[in-house]
Amino acid sequence: MRLDQWLSAKLAPDYSRSRVQALIKGGAVRLDDQVVLDQKRKLWTGAEVVLNVPPAQDGELKGEDIPLDVLFEDEHLIVINKPAGLVVHPGAGNWTGTLVNALIHRCGESLSGIGGVKRPGIVHRLDKDTSGVMVAAKTDAAHRALSDAFADHGRSGDLERAYLALVWGAPARASGTIEAALGRASDRVRRAVVPETRDDARHAVTHYRVLETFGASAEPVASVVECTLETGRTHQIRVHMAHIGHPVIGDPDYGGGFRTKANRLPEPLRDQVVKLPRQALHARLLGFRHPATGEQMAFKAELPADFAELLQGFRAL
Repeated sequence: MRLDQWLSAKLAPDYSRSRVQALIKGGAVRLDDQVVLDQKRKLWTGAEVVLNVPPAQDGELKGEDIPLDVLFEDEHLIVINKPAGLVVHPGAGNWTGTLVNALIHRCGESLSGIGGVKRPGIVHRLDKDTSGVMVAAKTDAAHRALSDAFADHGRSGDLERAYLALVWGAPARASGTIEAALGRASDRVRRAVVPETRDDARHAVTHYRVLETFGASAEPVASVVECTLETGRTHQIRVHMAHIGHPVIGDPDYGGGFRTKANRLPEPLRDQVVKLPRQALHARLLGFRHPATGEQMAFKAELPADFAELLQGFRAL
């Protein structure tokens, strides 16, 4: 059996496979008193494996006093209602002012040492300009359990994710499933529907249900669609809705071809749509099994003001 497989099995659920592999590469594992760096090294009967886990080191990221709308918090995890405009994790062009910076400031020493660095356990993400419910782990065990749940995408029934999207037009069917693989588009960030055979293709499934339509019933101007995810790919809902001809209103990446539709709207709705600084997409519901207590939990986030006001404008049609 491979060294990383054996160790992962012995240390589950406290250490993930990737964490074990990182420890091996870092020289923390000795096999028969010899440091081994090859995670694929095969074991033999009677071999002695010693793991020396180094203490978690402080990361370079610093805490920042950024207000958070906390829906729930205990020693294992924290659930928040993320506002639009807040980047989840620091990266190129966004090294400060992120959700991670806010969590470091709020949670302090309670943060887990995932990956050997003290930082909040981000187990899933929302796009910068998507609002709604998110959960972050505070311990390695919670991170492992929640990561497994998100990787399973709710097939076991424990994870539930529902989004509200305000889209142009309305799908011909009141409900349906969009199954189309996603891969990189022409740039590093954007995604596109691609053939399943492409090397970077990732299987993606979105279920949708039309909740409300606006304008003439024969040809609605817009509609509110509830989307639930069977997979969790980057920009999945945004790309899939655009793929079937109903992009999310305000989406700068996948709804550009529909911008002129705003010109046909009456005032003040036209002005509301034109000035909307983001895509009208909101993570309304997140349900999961608590990694420590086993309790099934569910959290809902009310629509933010900009989304709610825009919705009222379309209802006035």
